[in-house]
Amino acid sequence: MSGFDENESKLLRKAKENPFVPVGIAGFLAIVGYRLMKMKSRGDTKMSVHLIHMRVAAQGFVVGAMTVGVLFSMYKDYFAKPKGDDK
Repeated sequence: MSGFDENESKLLRKAKENPFVPVGIAGFLAIVGYRLMKMKSRGDTKMSVHLIHMRVAAQGFVVGAMTVGVLFSMYKDYFAKPKGDDK
């Protein structure tokens, strides 16, 4: 049972270090859930095309969240430093 606690605390620690990872996961799950619900009303669109659009949208959201996370991290490290930090 201690292995479960260690993994859970590791996940929480990683989420605190980089908050855009949980945002990417939540966005991915939201897009997939929405597109699965919308599958009933897809009209005459083939199933494979609908699934490809769902995959591209979900991957795009995750890549966008990762990009924003990297840019935010770079901003914090290089531009938002206090002027007294130069050693």
